[in-house]
Amino acid sequence: MAVVRSIVFYIVFYLGSLAYTSASLAVLPFDRAAFRRVVRGWARFQRRCVTGILGMTIREEGERPPPGPVLYAIKHESFFEAIDLPALLDEPAVFAKEELFRIPLWGASARAFGIVPVARDQGARALRAMIAAAKMHSEAGRPLAIFPEGTRVPHGTRPQLQSGFAGLYKMLGLPVIPVAVDSGPLYHRPWKRKGTITYRFGEPIPPGLPRDEAEARVHAAMNALNSPASAGGSNSVV
Repeated sequence: MAVVRSIVFYIVFYLGSLAYTSASLAVLPFDRAAFRRVVRGWARFQRRCVTGILGMTIREEGERPPPGPVLYAIKHESFFEAIDLPALLDEPAVFAKEELFRIPLWGASARAFGIVPVARDQGARALRAMIAAAKMHSEAGRPLAIFPEGTRVPHGTRPQLQSGFAGLYKMLGLPVIPVAVDSGPLYHRPWKRKGTITYRFGEPIPPGLPRDEAEARVHAAMNALNSPASAGGSNSVV
């Protein structure tokens, strides 16, 4: 049944994604609020596909802060949480690899929504542009979101945070909310499995801490669902 559910999911989700992405660009020149509603609708559409077709449950643990400018540092185990962010958070401005913006249709929609391109290996000028964009979104009251490990990582691994996170933490001066997620064992596989994907919001980390302390606290909280025991729990059939 996992194979059948996954095939149906791929067909429905990718056809629906094409429709949502096209619709977002169609309304963008006329109504920016409607454009953002379509983007959120795409994220919620993924949730409906995940729960309704794949039979997964999405659960949240911990207290999230009130809406506003904070920096969410999120574990990254699969495409699920990357697509889900507009459903999870209130219009987040997300840091994403620059090469993702080359995806037809999606790249243009992402830029318009406020996704911040991360130009690795392009020097100080690119870093300044990234910081300026992040500050602009933060001053507009939007939360920021980053995957500080830099890319998707297998469940059960604890890579160190990329150096860019410390720079953002220092230059933005925002509280950091670490978020653990354990989507990998269920979603990051060809034939997806039933079970529960859990988000766990950690305690806010204030700005201005020494780099080593801030990174250690974020790293520990992001990996709070990363033990073998939690992986087993996430794979239970519901």
